[in-house]
Amino acid sequence: MNEIKILWADDEIDLLKPQILFLQQKGYTVEPVSNGHDALDKCKSEHFDLIFLDEHMPGITGLETLSRIKAINKDIPVIMITKNEEENIMEEAIGSQIADYLIKPVRPNQILLAIKKITENKKLISEKTATSYRQEFQNIMMELNNVNDHKEWADLYQKLIYWELELDQANNTEMQHILDMQKSEANKEFFKFISKNYLKWLKEPDKPGTPTLSYSLFKNKIIPLIDKDIPTIFLLVDNLRYDHYRKIESLLKEDFRKVSEDYFYSILPTTTQYSRNAIFSGLMPLEIDRKYPDKWFYDDENAGKNLNEEFFLQEQFKRLGIQVKTSYTKITNHQAGRALEDNILNLLNNPFNAIVYNFVDMLSHARTEMEVLKELASDEAAYRSLTLSWFDHSPLLNALQRLKEKKVRIIITSDHGTIRVQNPSKIIGDKATTTNLRYKTGKNLNYNEKEVFAIKNPEEALLPKSNLSSSYVFAKEDYYFCYPNNYNHYVNYYRNTFQHGGVSIEEMIVPVAVFESKVI
Repeated sequence: MNEIKILWADDEIDLLKPQILFLQQKGYTVEPVSNGHDALDKCKSEHFDLIFLDEHMPGITGLETLSRIKAINKDIPVIMITKNEEENIMEEAIGSQIADYLIKPVRPNQILLAIKKITENKKLISEKTATSYRQEFQNIMMELNNVNDHKEWADLYQKLIYWELELDQANNTEMQHILDMQKSEANKEFFKFISKNYLKWLKEPDKPGTPTLSYSLFKNKIIPLIDKDIPTIFLLVDNLRYDHYRKIESLLKEDFRKVSEDYFYSILPTTTQYSRNAIFSGLMPLEIDRKYPDKWFYDDENAGKNLNEEFFLQEQFKRLGIQVKTSYTKITNHQAGRALEDNILNLLNNPFNAIVYNFVDMLSHARTEMEVLKELASDEAAYRSLTLSWFDHSPLLNALQRLKEKKVRIIITSDHGTIRVQNPSKIIGDKATTTNLRYKTGKNLNYNEKEVFAIKNPEEALLPKSNLSSSYVFAKEDYYFCYPNNYNHYVNYYRNTFQHGGVSIEEMIVPVAVFESKVI
């Protein structure tokens, strides 16, 4: 039995008795009134889940009544019923935030469908989404058992994210738990795939089975898009995971046309120092250290690790023979974001403009330290929601919106993703060992070999080493490193925080999306 109470206001209410009786037989409670004044009185004294409102009534019109109802309760859904199909009336009604409208004469089943669409929409969507995911579950498992190259992994990851966002929107907790288990299983297999293939990719960069990695991103995917006649904005939002990109994509598509969507694989470690420097230099970290020894700092050195990106970009362009005027802008705080918003149009004087926006990375790390953010980003869905809310109210979106009437191409990407860590892994190292929770580099590391991807000879992975006996270890799946000292405290402190540096789908597969203004 439905417990939904409906107010129906129509000056011909007596003629609607068959429809009202039909709804009552379906279990709805219907309160009929014949004019707008009575409708307003009822709204002030009683609660209604839905209102049917005739557009043409004596006394005060339906549109006037609608405006006053919204002043009483702005959240109550109103369905406008009218004989008049004039466009201006429909536009005014829609602008007044009606939930739906029907054209007279209205049939009982038409009314019932409108009610269900509004009052049972979430339930119906949830049930339909759950049914669809159940049907797709087995297909995903079959793909998971047979995936064997980097593109298939990227396709599978995108499919998992699609269902995660669908179930998130449907608020189906049961199915979300099942999907979480499927993602966990995917990360187990992905770790095996990376352990088997990563070093091969570095040895055979031009082989067809090797994906675009951080250091080859510009050469393979960015340089071909540079056009002297269309200014290009290369926007790198630090730590922007694929599902986070999916959430902000809807806001971007309001003003820009999406041209393409692609991906690349972040190098290891999946951190800003390694991956982003590789992106801008077009070199692996060991090559940077050898070619520009004064520009690369080891993990244990107390110096800014990403202060030379503009220099690296210029050097890479020279090496590739790209002769265009460029700009580089790094945003690390709200004030700098506002300055970008004010200056964004001036960038169009350059064929190529690189913008690094650090906010998402700061949010990720701050969440570990600040109790308020721990509450705001308590799980995957909350983290996505927080990212979307930030972007929707950020100077970055305001800046991009100023470009929508201009001839411009925007490339949006990141340097790596992040994963919510769950499982602690004990590790022992000396004082010079790095502090990152998802990877460690140092000498005499002691760890559980089953929980890491270990590289004992860093030169094989084109990684620099600060000591002759230095090695690297990367946490697998959702593991995170903790030292034996005060172990339980740090296990509890860092569990369920978002970290990066290790081997997971979320950290390594990075989106690259191209948008153009609609005037092109």
